[in-house]
Amino acid sequence: MVEAVLIDLFSLPANLQNNIQGLLRNTLETIEKCSSIPAPFVYVMYCQRQGSERHGEQESLLPALGDFQGLKKRLVVVPALTTAAGLYTIKQRLDEKDLSIIKVFLPTLRKDLMKVYIDHLFTAVYHFEFEDLQVASDCENLQVAETQSEEQMLPTQDVAFIRSEIQMYLESLPSLKGELTILRSSLIPDDTFLHGFTTRTGGISYIPTLSSCNLFSSSKRRDPQVVVKENLRRLANAAGFNPEAFHRVKIDHANAVCILGKTEPDSYDGIVTNQKGVTIAAPGADCIPVLFADPVRKACGAAHSGWKGTLLGVSMATVNAMVSEYGCNVKDIVVVLGPSVGPCCYKLPHESAKEFHRIDPKCVRLFDSASPYIDIRKATRILLESGGILPENIQDDSVTDQDRNITFCTACHPDKFYSHFRDGTNFGTQIGFISIKD
Repeated sequence: MVEAVLIDLFSLPANLQNNIQGLLRNTLETIEKCSSIPAPFVYVMYCQRQGSERHGEQESLLPALGDFQGLKKRLVVVPALTTAAGLYTIKQRLDEKDLSIIKVFLPTLRKDLMKVYIDHLFTAVYHFEFEDLQVASDCENLQVAETQSEEQMLPTQDVAFIRSEIQMYLESLPSLKGELTILRSSLIPDDTFLHGFTTRTGGISYIPTLSSCNLFSSSKRRDPQVVVKENLRRLANAAGFNPEAFHRVKIDHANAVCILGKTEPDSYDGIVTNQKGVTIAAPGADCIPVLFADPVRKACGAAHSGWKGTLLGVSMATVNAMVSEYGCNVKDIVVVLGPSVGPCCYKLPHESAKEFHRIDPKCVRLFDSASPYIDIRKATRILLESGGILPENIQDDSVTDQDRNITFCTACHPDKFYSHFRDGTNFGTQIGFISIKD
């Protein structure tokens, strides 16, 4: 069932401009006549000319809108200077109401353009159907149908223009939840490496569980890649790295490691490099983003260590890759564990907890319960020390000076960090990043 209707009056062709009132009236009549209860939300998007009075232009649509009292509380007029701005505003309204099934009435000539905008600004969470604005006259057009097969490829320059328009609009948006904040470790020498761990402030993501500096997009979440890319751009500007030379691990919750510059595996949770000016990163939203640095051989690494990756030894796999590829001495490598879920909050089923108990009983609290508390940080430290990393070269939540602590519990600090454990499936992601300075 259609949850929302978008009527696109943007850039109407000349033959439709003179009948804008009639087009809008016919479409609204169809929606009002055919809608189930509750009726769908209706968004009318039109072009607001630069320098024009917003209310003056909106008043020109009022004669067509005034007769539809049944839709009045669910009808919103969205004026905008660009299609990107209008669609993004409507996306915010849809997300506020958790709506995902949208019918778009638009001029036929706008359909292929609109699909490109939607592909960039929305994710697979949403389902769109399209109908010609001129034939919005019967109830069948309001039903969700199979995606039509007639696809037209837009010229490359048109796609490039749309991408540029979207980028310019997103860059103009204000940062949310305060300034962008980066946590840094004193253990990693800043004369050789640029590094940090992000928090959730200073980006443009607006959905509560993703707000605001979300740095991961997926088909299951409502934050599109273009928004994540803008958040990354802002992070790069603040931190001082090139976002075009940025490589993030491809999570598999295992222990494969990518050697940057060699054939890239399909998935991997660790990455290492000795290339200057290239930033590598690992995400975390309870899982541990782990950073590695060897100031002697000038090499670095990043790993994503969840409970599965911890048990599989992804951190030592990353260390071993630095040793084998770059000739690092394990005693020169420093390791920093970033913000992650702490033993205060994190539980696993008893069968999984047994594996951590085998590493060390101190990694498990309330072992005899159905869901014991797990300390994946302590397990990571134990495995690293067993592999030859010096205890003093590991920074985690065991630091005595809490002013130096950056291994905060993500679940305990909703104002600072994202947490899958706390927020559920539509969660945001922070990262740990590192690069070798030129």
